[in-house]
Parts: sequence; C-alpha cells; structure tokens
Amino acid sequence: MIEDKIIEACIAAVKQLYGQDVQADAVQLQKTRKEFEGDLTVVVFPFTKASRKGPEPTAQEIGEYIIAQVPEICKYGIVKGFLNLVVKPEYWLEFLRQQNKNPNFGIVASSASKPWLIEFSSPNTNKPLHLGHIRNNLLGWSVSKILEADGKNVIRVNLVNDRGIHICKSMLAWKKWGNGESPEGSGKKGDHLVGEYYVLFDKEYKKEIAALVASGLNEEEAQKQSSIMQEAQKLLRLWESGDEETLKLWKMMNAWVYAGFDLTYQTMGIAFEKTYYESNTYLLGKEIVEKGEAQHLLKRKEDGSVWADLTDDGLDEKLLLRSDGTSVYMTQDLGTARLRVDDFNPERMLYVVGNEQNYHFTVLKKVLARLGFPWAEAIHHVSYGMVELPEGKMKSREGTVVDADDLMDEMKTTAQRMTEELGKTADFTPEEADRLYHMIGMGALKYFILKVDPEKNMLFNPEESIDFDGNTGPFIQYTHARICSLIKRGGFDIEKSSLSPQIVICDEERDILRLCHDFPVIIHKAALELSPAQIANYTYELTRTYNTFYQKIPVLKENDEAIRHFRLALSAFTGHIIKECMCLLGIEVPERM
Repeated sequence: MIEDKIIEACIAAVKQLYGQDVQADAVQLQKTRKEFEGDLTVVVFPFTKASRKGPEPTAQEIGEYIIAQVPEICKYGIVKGFLNLVVKPEYWLEFLRQQNKNPNFGIVASSASKPWLIEFSSPNTNKPLHLGHIRNNLLGWSVSKILEADGKNVIRVNLVNDRGIHICKSMLAWKKWGNGESPEGSGKKGDHLVGEYYVLFDKEYKKEIAALVASGLNEEEAQKQSSIMQEAQKLLRLWESGDEETLKLWKMMNAWVYAGFDLTYQTMGIAFEKTYYESNTYLLGKEIVEKGEAQHLLKRKEDGSVWADLTDDGLDEKLLLRSDGTSVYMTQDLGTARLRVDDFNPERMLYVVGNEQNYHFTVLKKVLARLGFPWAEAIHHVSYGMVELPEGKMKSREGTVVDADDLMDEMKTTAQRMTEELGKTADFTPEEADRLYHMIGMGALKYFILKVDPEKNMLFNPEESIDFDGNTGPFIQYTHARICSLIKRGGFDIEKSSLSPQIVICDEERDILRLCHDFPVIIHKAALELSPAQIANYTYELTRTYNTFYQKIPVLKENDEAIRHFRLALSAFTGHIIKECMCLLGIEVPERM
C-alpha cells in the first residue's frame, strides 16, 4: 500500500537528513483536504525538532527525498507544516488491475490466535427485546464482523439473565392472574406474553403502594409492607433453594421466552456461538466471593453481607453478597467471566452494554484484579449511548417500551409502502417483493443506528431512516442495485476482464479509486475503535462519490471500448466493496430494486 511506502520513506528521510530515529507511529499521514492538490498529507511539525528548521524547509527537504525514493509519488506541495503528496495516476490504475479480481480485498484472514469473546444482547427473561436491545444486538454483531475482517478469531456469546427478582415478578403475576394462559392458547409470542405479566405485576404493586400510603404510611414504609413484593421475594428464595414447583414454573415460562427470542434474533439476522445463563453462573460467582472473603481479600459485615472495599482505588464499597446470602449482578458477572476463561482462554472479553453500566465494568475489573485473576485486564466494556424516540424515554415496567418485533414489522411495512410508491417492484414476484421489503426495512433500521458513533445517545426516527436519498441504508442499497444492473446491461464478466494500461483516468474516477483504496485502512480503524460508524460513513462517502461519477461520466454510452471496460470494472469493484461494507454492518444489499 502506498501509505506504507510513504511512512517508510519519512522514517528514512529523517534518519538520512537529520540523523534521528523516529518510529512509524510518529509519522502522521492523512488524506489531503479537498481544497488542496494532493492525495495524502504528511504532518511535518513532529520532525522540526530533528531538523532544527522551520516547518516549510523541513517539508521541502522531506518532500524532495520522497520524490526521489517513492516512484509512485509525482509531485508535492507545501502548506505551512503540511506536505501534500500527489500519487501518479498510473498507481490508481494498477491498483484496480491488481485488486478487482480479489474477493478478499481489505479482509485479513482469521488467525489461530486466542479468541476474542464478544458478549451482546444479554436479555432478561421477563420481557421481550425492545429498541435498546436492537442497538445492542446490531452493535455487537457488527463489531464482531469487523473484528473478524481485521483477522481476529471471534466468538459471539450471549448471557441470558434468567434469574432474579424481576423474573419472579412475572412468575408471580402469572400464578395469580394467568389462569393457565400460554403462548399456544393465546396466540401470543412467548416473550410478549411473559412481558405482559411483568407489566401487570408493576401495576398491581403501584396500586398496593398507593393504598398503603393513603392509609397513613410513608413511601418507604409502604414498600417494606407491600405483600405482593414480599411474595415475589419469597418466590426468589424458593427458587434459590431449589423448590421443585417453583423451578417447574420458571422453566416453563423461560422456555416460552427463549422461543420468542429465537424468532426475534432470526428476523434481526444475528446468532451466537455460545449462550450462558445467569442461573448457571451465579453459584460460581458466589464461590469466588466466598473464597475471596476467606482469604481476607473481601470483607464480611456484621449483617453477613460481603463487600469489596475499593476506596483505595478511588471507588467505593461494592456489595457482592446480600445479608441473606443471595447474589447480585456483580456476583454472576464474576462467575461468568471465570467460566469464559475456563472455556476459551480468550485474549479479550468484550461486553457490549449501555453506558449506564460504565461504573459496573470498572468495578468488575477491579474486583477480579483484587481477587488475583491476571486476566482481569482482558475485559473491555464496549459502551454505547441510549436510544430514544421522538416521544421520549422508554420504561419496561410501565409497558412504554418500543417492542423490537413491532418496530421491525413497522420498518418492513414502511419499506413496502415507500417502495411501491416509487414503482420499484412492478416486475417482482410476491415472494421477491416480500424479500426486498424485509431487506430494505432492516437495512434502513440497521444503518440508521450504526452510522451514529456508539458512545453517543441517539434519536431514532423510523420515517427518516427509510429514504432513498441521503445518508441512509436504502440509498446505499439502491446504488448497489444500480451498479448490478449496469454490470448486467454492459455484459461485464470480471473473470474475463483485463484493463488497458493506457487508460487516462479522470478526477471522478480517481476519487472513487482513492476511496476504494482506503477500504483496508477503514476496516482496521473501525476494529481498533470498535466502531461500526466508521464503516457506515465510509460506505456513504463511497456511494455518494460513485453516484457523482455515474451522473457525470458516461459508462455504457462511452464509445471507446477500453474506457468503457475500465469504467465497468471500476463500477464492479465499487459495488463489491459496498456489499462487503454493508455485510460488516449486518445489512444485505439487493441486486435489483
């Protein structure tokens, strides 16, 4: 790659000209700003200490050296401390000739090194997946695909939160008011049915609290005396003690939820290599905590609860076991982490979890390190912001969440309406049309969410996401279909193609080639930053640049056969990269629409 040659030349120039050694990471190389001539720019300021000269004379000396040593560079320009380098047009033509038949361009082969585990989804079995889970799942899946493309050995894992007081609330509500209702009898999806009982519990709990407050108790007293909450807590204790009837109910309702989750994941297009369950990991977590307390690494308070004192680390005390011996979320996370290390011995363990849990993961690493686990530093929290709708925040207990299944259905319906209005499926069979509507709807949803920097909060507007113009999934999908149609009409066969070395490329063609050339760099950057937004926005820039070319430069109407063939090859290569990028985002692209 030309970038590597320029970096090597800069290192050699500083050594030869100024007698100083510099490392590769000291060479700042970036794309030349559009208002200046050039393809790549070297930031010269870091070298002025070695040269003992101003930025401009330093840039001139390094520029002359690069021209002499890197034959692909034909010209340079200096703007203050920036050295703008012009790449020969022949380089771009040769790049396309070498790579247009390479199906793996930009993709690094997976190594046999230690795996990278990435946990995402992590649903609770008391409710269906909602809009927040959609961002989590799409982000986790895309990051895993990007890491794979960057050569990592990736294992996708899920942790199902299948125990705890929230699960018992749904169970208790079903026992009290369910009258034997089931998914089969009601025609409801299992996770939706269980979620309704979770909401019902909260409604009844609030009614009871209101009545107790009206009788003269304050809010705190009312919560302590709530009979329905006491029943739920009793159910949790029965579960933890292994009560047969309680476990039977728990297994039945969880099975309903799992069947519902599987359908949602299928629609979303994601899957996991392994699923962990909190019910199987919390006991290991308790053992770890009890061992740590016996070794005086943790402390037990007078009420019997066990805590990690992290005040020396600038944090606070963290509860690990309650006074009644029951565990907390941190407890099961300790056990799950240990189990994953035993299962896979991973190089890294990534947790895709919302930014409200930033502190939790800081504490998790500190506690594991305190307990003497050397792999604690392998844990990394892939934090992301919340998703809101124009109406505001969502609340599961109040039943105001945006259900993932409903949203995906809405996206498909909207895609169908807008596609039919534009007359894009007139010659499709009903099956083909239905497949296209799903592809466009899910593409719009995924792209709209993934184009936003993961750490930022975002506002999701379904109507804005389905637009065939602008920075949207459907715009990119339509461009890919347009390229496929162009290739088909031009009778272009990539396997039989050959490019004339005499072609003179125009500015629009060079702009596309420069962006295509960036593809491997973008993948690596996205992998380093764990950010699908890097891929999404690069794809939009490439798509927009190609459409500018398509509107201004004739392809099929070009009379010169060699030039026409080159432009078809350029189009096919661009289409391939667009498809690969969208695949990294978990998005399918149609060949016609």
